[in-house]
Amino acid sequence: MKIAVMGAGALGGYFGGRLAQAGHEVTLIARGAHLEALRRNGLTIRSPKGDAHLPGIGASGDPAEVGPVDTVLFMVKNIDVEPAAEAIRPMLTPETAVVTCQNGITAWERLAAAIGAQHVIPGVARIPGHIAKPGVIAHTAPFDMLTFGEAGGGISPRCEMLAEALTEARTTPVLHENILIDLWTKFCGQSTMASMTTLTGLDMGPLRATAESRALFRAAVEEAVAVARAVRPDMPADTAETVWGFLDGLPDHMHASMLDDLRNGKPLEHEYLSGDLVRAGASHGVPTPIHSVLYAALKPIAEAQMSG
Repeated sequence: MKIAVMGAGALGGYFGGRLAQAGHEVTLIARGAHLEALRRNGLTIRSPKGDAHLPGIGASGDPAEVGPVDTVLFMVKNIDVEPAAEAIRPMLTPETAVVTCQNGITAWERLAAAIGAQHVIPGVARIPGHIAKPGVIAHTAPFDMLTFGEAGGGISPRCEMLAEALTEARTTPVLHENILIDLWTKFCGQSTMASMTTLTGLDMGPLRATAESRALFRAAVEEAVAVARAVRPDMPADTAETVWGFLDGLPDHMHASMLDDLRNGKPLEHEYLSGDLVRAGASHGVPTPIHSVLYAALKPIAEAQMSG
């Protein structure tokens, strides 16, 4: 397959690198020092699933240089969805699939509005990692799951083709018959984890070990699930238990990428996490007292980050 990774940071660099290892034609689209390092030294992945160095991997700062591709892994930050949607147009053919992997629940709809719903495959990534230094991806735990499926439900041949490629790449693709259910399931956990770890500056371990913060964490998950049920009545009955079970099983050193963004002076995604949850709750008549506080507390931090 010919694959472009739009936004080849930690997530995009990892999956793009693994696909290139498996023999697919991959171009990583990045910028700044990371792009310069990719061009100069190639991509390095450090991972409990095996390290890799790909000195010849394609890297570009301009999607127009890449030309038409079979699949775009669309892995930019939420704030960049609209400008990145315009940028990828030279890579699109009528058959090109574009897989979204942003945090939150709105990115796939925003992308579909920009480039056409026929291109968009909503996806959910579950993989811990960060850019250790330009050109080097640190994958920090042995799971690398990418779940995806057609927005209207069901499994299509194009999804099956991508899943086969990701399997060849020794990653963990999961085809989902109702991807929007999984999108909301991740959102319930991610919105809570992102707000809690970013506000406190703590990893999961201390937040779970302290009785009061553990109780708050779980209550915030349950609040998010109540909103999810109002929006999508077909959410499974055990969603809260599933989400908490996943969060409770994460390594103690884990935290949300939004905390890394705060530490690195990057824009925060609070509007697309607790912010979107609060707005969805308001529009469906579901109270969100915990996430309203989390969102309100994050807002001045995010504004100070942007102005600083």
